[in-house]
Amino acid sequence: MKCFVTGASGFVGSNLAHELVGRGHRVKALLRAGADDRGLLGLKYDHVTGDLLDRPLLERELQGCDWCFHVAASYHLWLPNYKPMYEANVEGTRNVLEAAGKAGCRKIVYTSTVGCIGVPKMEAGKFTPTNESALATEADMSNDYKRSKFRAEAVAMELFRKKALPIIIVNPSAPIGPGDVKPTPTGQVILDFLNRRMPAYLDTGLNWVHVRDVAIGHIFAAESGRFGERYILGNKNGNWTMQQTFAVLQELTGIPAPRVKIPYWFAYRVAEVNEMISKITRRPPRAPIGGVRMAKYKMWFDPTKAINMLGLPQTPPKEAFANAIAWFRSNGYVKK
Repeated sequence: MKCFVTGASGFVGSNLAHELVGRGHRVKALLRAGADDRGLLGLKYDHVTGDLLDRPLLERELQGCDWCFHVAASYHLWLPNYKPMYEANVEGTRNVLEAAGKAGCRKIVYTSTVGCIGVPKMEAGKFTPTNESALATEADMSNDYKRSKFRAEAVAMELFRKKALPIIIVNPSAPIGPGDVKPTPTGQVILDFLNRRMPAYLDTGLNWVHVRDVAIGHIFAAESGRFGERYILGNKNGNWTMQQTFAVLQELTGIPAPRVKIPYWFAYRVAEVNEMISKITRRPPRAPIGGVRMAKYKMWFDPTKAINMLGLPQTPPKEAFANAIAWFRSNGYVKK
């Protein structure tokens, strides 16, 4: 298949591009001018320089493509001005999906996030991971990134319902593994631990998944996903608290895990001060309020639907962490 991939220089996008080429598909990658394309080194692909807001370019370059993977997104938990993020994530999504439909793409896979799915509620003293049927509202979105992605997913569903575009939605959880060039916020957790910059932690929970499984999940969604449905790309054994996460990191590295747990109220006050400073310096805060609000909830999810219907791989999360650690160390991210 000839595949159009947006966000191909990103963590998930670059892994997806490698998986597609490795399976014999042809990739046409849309990259912004000056994008860091280290994740695509050694890969044979067609390079298109452009922007999600350039509708004529999208319509032209999507001609002749069989599959479209819209992975690109502006991911920031703090910005001095959030308007460009909404434009990229919401209007950019509309542009890509409509252009793909106009070009006659047979499958359009849109990369959303588990942040658009309802979070687990405590019942009988424990959290039960939620699945695709757990609905959320825009009021549930704890920051502008999640709010912009919620609106973008709504655009995707609208285009499926009103224009019958062949759209399939995937909702990755917290991917980790090799090739996290920037790195992502989840990768930064591992990197801060490796560089001993994690003296304390905020109690939260994430669903960890190998980035390779997420990339393969995109391909399987294009192959056998149902139009108008969404699939959680996570790991059934990856719902860990941060205490569990650091215990595994300690086991893999020998570096002592942080023992101090920060109360939520204290973390929120620190984030408020950080953002006040950022308004002056114009530099992103180390602890943005949006990130603290996300950490208030256990982001635990049940990927059974993707496992049963798509055949989503389930690489052990511990292996994913080991792969991420090895990649960061071999690529010079860890200080001696």
